[in-house]
Amino acid sequence: MDILVLAGGFLAAAVRVATPIMLAATGETLTERSGVINLGIEGMMLAGALAAALGATAWGPWTGLLCAAGAGMLLATVFAILAVGARADQIITGTAITLAAIGLTGTIYRQVYGMDGAGPAIPTLLPAAVPGLARIPVLGPALFYQSAPTYLAFGALPLVWWLLFRTRLGLALRATGEASAMAQAAGVQTRLIRFGATIIGGGFAGLAGASLVLAQVGTFAEGMTAGLGYVAIAIVVLGRWHPAGIALGSLVFGGATAVQYLFQSFDLAAPYQVFLMLPYVLTLLALAGAVGRVRAPADLGR
Repeated sequence: MDILVLAGGFLAAAVRVATPIMLAATGETLTERSGVINLGIEGMMLAGALAAALGATAWGPWTGLLCAAGAGMLLATVFAILAVGARADQIITGTAITLAAIGLTGTIYRQVYGMDGAGPAIPTLLPAAVPGLARIPVLGPALFYQSAPTYLAFGALPLVWWLLFRTRLGLALRATGEASAMAQAAGVQTRLIRFGATIIGGGFAGLAGASLVLAQVGTFAEGMTAGLGYVAIAIVVLGRWHPAGIALGSLVFGGATAVQYLFQSFDLAAPYQVFLMLPYVLTLLALAGAVGRVRAPADLGR
């Protein structure tokens, strides 16, 4: 029984940790499939986290979730105007968006809460059980007793797959990312598609930030995303720009983080920093192994 409880706790933690990565990577997949690489999703996640905290404090957690999506989309709109509209360098623009978001969120946070470090506790989204399914041993509590952002993340994946591979809009989006000049010659509004995909991707990044605040930590702290946006971009590459690969990669990262928690609970004679770096090291190793084996959309970043 102890082993089952341990396994259930491990799976639940893996799914919970995978949620923000999955949300951000799903949005980035749409963006990159259109030919735009957005390194600003780290900043959009951070903006979404702060917006979620402010919205939840003022009006409740569900409003905080909407505020987070709006904040991510707002920054994504700025990025799209510069990178798609004005054709600025996408890498530099995305990096600038992230740096600006780090400074802006820190300033707003200190103005509102008047403190450094973590802020006060805020209303959160509590886990909700799926009737019947939550009673399945081990898997039930892990998969079917989660908070709204987790259900949203897993629900979005099949919808994005259907959009990309079963609709005319998805075909146009993929054509824009693979051969934008030919798609434009065929009558596809490539710039409009890139604008839309980028803004929607920003909304997903904002929701990813909200999941950290509203479903995991329960407060906002400066720089709390801690590079998860860049991990999400790595997951997109490892997942080969496909929703199924995104799900697998996110869960592997979540599992590695859950193993970190598990090892720390065993009080092993090793520095805790070793366990903290474990998921990131695994991500780097996986990326190194994927070099030369994956093919990005042909017009990505152009």
